[in-house]
Amino acid sequence: MSRVKVYRIEGQMLIGHDEFPRIQKFIKDVRAVKPEDAIEIVYSELGSRHKVKRKHIKILKVYEIRPEESKDPNIYKLSLLDRIILT
Repeated sequence: MSRVKVYRIEGQMLIGHDEFPRIQKFIKDVRAVKPEDAIEIVYSELGSRHKVKRKHIKILKVYEIRPEESKDPNIYKLSLLDRIILT
């Protein structure tokens, strides 16, 4: 069984590429087993929330952080759990 880690992903995305294009920087903390999985989660979430295509998202940095360093309180709280029981 693999251990889930917390990754911080920094990058840029092109918003409004048709009329008034602008580049928006982002920093996103995600929980994943591998860095590749974390990148996939970021592509999925940004595409869903902002309707941005993958070719308009540029990943600049991916690195592992401690759960305490995360700016998202939900990620920190999830990392404190030993197991999750779904009924």
